[in-house]
Amino acid sequence: MLYASLSSHRVSAVSTISSPSHKFLAKIQEEGTNITMFLKVQLPWNVIIAAEDLKPESLMLQRAIVICLLRDFAVKKATKDLGYFLAVTTLEKIGEGKVRQHTGDVLFPVVFNAVTFRIFKGEISEGVVHKVLKHGVFMRCGPIENVYLSNTKMPDYHYVPGENACFMNEKLSKIGKDVKVRFVVIGTKWMEADREFQALVSLEGDYLGPISSPDV
Repeated sequence: MLYASLSSHRVSAVSTISSPSHKFLAKIQEEGTNITMFLKVQLPWNVIIAAEDLKPESLMLQRAIVICLLRDFAVKKATKDLGYFLAVTTLEKIGEGKVRQHTGDVLFPVVFNAVTFRIFKGEISEGVVHKVLKHGVFMRCGPIENVYLSNTKMPDYHYVPGENACFMNEKLSKIGKDVKVRFVVIGTKWMEADREFQALVSLEGDYLGPISSPDV
C-alpha cells in the first residue's frame, strides 16, 4: 500500500461498476450501515520526472515516480465524476518513459488504484453541523464542507434563536452546532472553479435526524 487516509472508517467493498473513461473497481460501504460514500477506482495518469531526479537504479526511479504521483494526486483534489481523491492504494503499472524535448524530463504513463469520496442523490449519509442559520444548517460530510439542510426539509423542527441557536422539535430533539445528523441526499452540484461539491439534503424519511449531540 502506497498511502492510506481512511483509518477512521471501517469499510468493505460491496459492488463492481464500470465506466468508459475510467475503471470503477467497487463501491465501498461502511460496515453496519447503508452509507456508501467511497469508491475504489483504477486510473491512468502521466507522471513527469525531472531530468535531475532520474536515477539509474530501478528502485530509486520507482520511488521518484510514486512521490510525484502522490503529489499530483493531492493537488488534483477532486473531479466531477469521481469525487474527492483520498488515497492511492496500489501502483499497478509503470509504462515506458518518453523523453520530453527541450527539457529532458521523462513522462511515465502509470496505472494505479485509488479510493475517492462522493455522495450520490438518494443515498443516506451523515454529517456534522458547523453553521446554524435561521433558514437551515450547513454540515460537513467527509471532505465536503457545504452540505445544506433547509428548514423546509426538517419536518416538525422550528428555529430557536440565541447564542447557541438551533432547530428543535416537540420531543426536544435538537439540531445545532457540532450535532451529528443522518440525512438523505436530494441533490448535488459540482463547482468547477473551486473543484468541490455542494449538496442539498433532507430529513424526510425513516430513521433520519440527529444521532449524536455535543452535550452527550
